[in-house]
Amino acid sequence: MRRNLEIVALAVFAFLVWITFAAFYGPYRLPERIPIHFAKGGQPNGWGSPGGLWMLPLIAIVVYGLMSLVAQFPSAFNYPVRVTEQNRARMEELTLRMIAWLKLEIACLFTCIQWLIIQGARQGTLTLSPLVVPPCIAVIFFTIGWHIVAMFRSARPA
Repeated sequence: MRRNLEIVALAVFAFLVWITFAAFYGPYRLPERIPIHFAKGGQPNGWGSPGGLWMLPLIAIVVYGLMSLVAQFPSAFNYPVRVTEQNRARMEELTLRMIAWLKLEIACLFTCIQWLIIQGARQGTLTLSPLVVPPCIAVIFFTIGWHIVAMFRSARPA
């Protein structure tokens, strides 16, 4: 399952890079100024050049890379439960699965934001709906919470 999540996450990252590349070199040009920051209500409150669009893919790739690096050392993780020889394998599996889900969710979040910024800049509807980012962040926290609960359940003696 983790491998499938990794493949989907990498496909989402490829899409993120592709839409960014297409925004610069595709047939539909971006305006000289695009929104680069949004207020709580989704209204743009910061403007910049289209070159700033490369920041989201770069940040996403760095975050993905760091999470992948951390996943290489599951024995160094801090777990919310006492780890014993009996539950170590299950704890590591749950944590590595959580990291795989988080990488996918973060890739989707960054791709969604990038897509909305590009489309909004092209169409002149320069708002980022507050119904986009908060639910994505809620999903990320749900994933973390679900896996922590699973760890507590797995740590209980049979």
